[in-house]
Amino acid sequence: MARFDKTFQRSAERVRYKARLRSSGKPRLSVFRSERHIYAQIIDDSCGKTLCSASTLDKAFKGGKTANCEVAVKVGELIAAKAKEAGIKEVVFDRGGYNYHGRVKNLADGARGGGLLF
Repeated sequence: MARFDKTFQRSAERVRYKARLRSSGKPRLSVFRSERHIYAQIIDDSCGKTLCSASTLDKAFKGGKTANCEVAVKVGELIAAKAKEAGIKEVVFDRGGYNYHGRVKNLADGARGGGLLF
């Protein structure tokens, strides 16, 4: 599998490191995608805790398709709504080694559309 490839791991670590440098106290919006699902978490790196999360495994996505671009936009909007409830306005986007393209880009666009700034 590609996600366990050493070059992928190095790329993900590099992206994560650069996101932490740019953060200056802002939480990080981390994205993970598998073949069937897409996950998003907002993480506070100063204390190492997940502040809020959203994925296609949530109750809102039961029974439908979970691995397409339209669903990724909805996950982005859901994470933005949960972030607003938690009082988070600005984040740093961590694409986690994935190309900024397809589902990852659509999730980011959905989060921006929901009101998150990054």
